[in-house]
Amino acid sequence: MCGIAGEIAFRGSRAETKAVAAMTAALASRGPDGDGRWTNGWVSLGHRRLSVIDLSAAGAQPMVDKELGLAVVFNGCIFNHHELRCELERRYTFTSTSDTEVILKAYDRWGENFVDHVVGMFAVAVVDERLRRVVFARDRLGIKPLYTARVDGRLRFASTLPALLAGGGIDQTLDASALHHFLTWHTIVPAPRTILQGVEKLPAATIRVVDFDGSQRDRVYWQPDYVRDPDLAGWSLNDWSEALHHSLLTAVQRQMVSDIPVGVLLSGGLDSSLLVALLSEAGQHTVSTFSIGFDGTRREPGDEFEQSDLVAQIFGADHHRLHVGIDDLVAGVDCSVQAMTEPMGSHDVAAFYLLSKSVSEHVKVVQTGQGADEIFAGYAYHQPAATVHRGLALETFIKAFADRDHAVMSQVLEPDYCCDEDSSRNLLAACMALPGAETALDAVLRLDTHLLMVDDPVKRLDSMTMAWGLEARVPFLDQDLVALAAACPPEFKAAHGGKWVLKALGRRLLPSAIVNRPKRYFPVPALRLMEEPFLTMVKDALYAPEAKRRKLYRPEYIETLLSDPSGNFTPVNANALWQLAILEMWLQQHGISA
Repeated sequence: MCGIAGEIAFRGSRAETKAVAAMTAALASRGPDGDGRWTNGWVSLGHRRLSVIDLSAAGAQPMVDKELGLAVVFNGCIFNHHELRCELERRYTFTSTSDTEVILKAYDRWGENFVDHVVGMFAVAVVDERLRRVVFARDRLGIKPLYTARVDGRLRFASTLPALLAGGGIDQTLDASALHHFLTWHTIVPAPRTILQGVEKLPAATIRVVDFDGSQRDRVYWQPDYVRDPDLAGWSLNDWSEALHHSLLTAVQRQMVSDIPVGVLLSGGLDSSLLVALLSEAGQHTVSTFSIGFDGTRREPGDEFEQSDLVAQIFGADHHRLHVGIDDLVAGVDCSVQAMTEPMGSHDVAAFYLLSKSVSEHVKVVQTGQGADEIFAGYAYHQPAATVHRGLALETFIKAFADRDHAVMSQVLEPDYCCDEDSSRNLLAACMALPGAETALDAVLRLDTHLLMVDDPVKRLDSMTMAWGLEARVPFLDQDLVALAAACPPEFKAAHGGKWVLKALGRRLLPSAIVNRPKRYFPVPALRLMEEPFLTMVKDALYAPEAKRRKLYRPEYIETLLSDPSGNFTPVNANALWQLAILEMWLQQHGISA
């Protein structure tokens, strides 16, 4: 896990090494163990290293193979690098034990199709000096980020948007369509857009080839079709549960590959508890586990320690509790905004930030349960799609998921920031119309998993963990497990409140108290209910001089929300006022004046 940055200059000009140095320095938290740069004149690369595989200097980046005419920077982990190395050693000599070198050799062996052979989470930039091109690739589920920007006819890239800003010259104008998405889908802005017009992100499961003359082409290299396999038509719930058991166990074992210890973020819910159970089954005893809790309120409890303690005790985990008081949470909110690679309105962002800080003092790598709800229909907004015809998927999803209708955007935003068309609905409609996805629920889960989830919760997890040099792995987003879930009949996912097939597995491995407990979200009650001192924090942001100059929101709409700060929630139970405030807070912290 690392931070990568670079610039490509075209048609004989030279890359700006100073800009790359500035971008690389801005990524220091993602890679506290090393700093490297390389240039061949028209390409400049920067890298910050978090040492997880091959801790020696031989694994440092940028990694260059002069004989092959290749250089690479890479963020992530290739979980099958041992197997690939064994295959590639028949024709190549290796000088390290790193997965980075496996990528270099794999690219030389298979070209752009190297992505079809690697299993893992990754954002990669390969410089091919023979063909005078740079090849970018992002993993299948978008676990690792890659941002790009055109600046003065050059192409820059980095692991975070703020790193690109550090290089200078970025168009900071707010993107009206992205803002429409942000306010419609509880602060999610799907790739390729970001909140800024001058910055894009490479979509998940995409290869991009950029040639020396500045031309580029993209190719999506992976996408489950979300249809039924006739050979599995006779499978029962038990059959699917058995297959899930095998696939998830494989994913958990794959994602233990490391030259340092791997822990688990244990919330006490079904998903993370299953990881602990399967690690125990795989022989990983006394694994380190970590839970976080907050001060509760009169209306909501603030922790789930009772459940996480139970799981840790059953499986003999070395368990660590982190309790966060209000004062610590206030400081954590402010710091987490600075750490956000894009503005994120989920109430638990600060929780992940503070948890990551604590965990990083013990381990550098953790597994987490993120992604299970999206692939197994675990959220309440998935349920309506389970009972409607395929043709009603779009309307059903919008009703259950959207925070605001297009018609009310003019009441929220000042005219300069409004879209003439419903860009959010148009994007959803285009995704829903793609081939495959036999049922309405298939279409909704495909949309959620491959378009929306990448930018929440996956981006949230990456941003907050990497702020402390902590590598977070997500076994539920293993490519084979996701493909298996996509083929699973909708009724085995949505029934009984969602995740039925996952719960069936849980009943074999976990206490019933864990499996049968109601679905809960990471509790941060004081923030979600907009109690003090968070209400003052919100007012300070919305009334700041920068906000007044920007004139983003209509004052009367803000006043309406402030008149009842705990009374305006979206269909997914998010505080509407906090969503608006977090954008202003992020823009102000990152010095964006447009």
